[in-house]
Amino acid sequence: MMGSKEKAVVLLSGGLDSTTVAAIARSEGYDIFGLSFRYGQRHAVELEAAARVADSLGVTEHLVMDMDLRKIGGSALTDRIDVPKGRRKGAKKNEIPVTYVPARNTIFLSYALAWAEVLGAWDIFVGVNAVDYSGYPDCRPEYIAAFEHMANLATKAGVTGNQRIRIRAPLIKMTKAEIIKTGFGLGVDYRLTHSCYDPAPNGKACGLCDSCLLRKKGFEEAGVQWIP
Repeated sequence: MMGSKEKAVVLLSGGLDSTTVAAIARSEGYDIFGLSFRYGQRHAVELEAAARVADSLGVTEHLVMDMDLRKIGGSALTDRIDVPKGRRKGAKKNEIPVTYVPARNTIFLSYALAWAEVLGAWDIFVGVNAVDYSGYPDCRPEYIAAFEHMANLATKAGVTGNQRIRIRAPLIKMTKAEIIKTGFGLGVDYRLTHSCYDPAPNGKACGLCDSCLLRKKGFEEAGVQWIP
């Protein structure tokens, strides 16, 4: 197990996956620095969830960065595009849905990389998943490997050879059920988390968007009571 003084930056969205990843980092003995984004998304519910998760996991610092991706648009999460409800029959497995936010993980990981370099944190944790996911191109193993390669070309630490930066994606080959089981094993309280793309004004999950359906499927396959 890593010593408690080893630092890690964890991308923390307040969702099920990023919360599980943060719990994994904590179990490995890292000093956690959580990074969330107010990027012009449809709702602030996920940031409220991220704050709850950060508090529950005892992160050392929780930083929320502000940017406005609505000016770029191109996604149902940042533009005037309806969030799809219900899995469409006949949709291709590799079809990229309109909830994909252009280059979002690249933008987020770039901020995480900058903060990690300042902190002297050589591990960046991200909750991407390539098994039960919505078809986003920036959730694939080859993307994570490419970003890690770039990170070690583009930073002082990487160029001087003092330390190698690692992009940690421990959930990338897990099913949603496996992720949930892992989280329960680490004491994660999923009632603190939020996954819905299009919640009601009171924050209640819609239950019909891709993210809600994947979450429900995961709980069912894990054999535990569904937490919306």
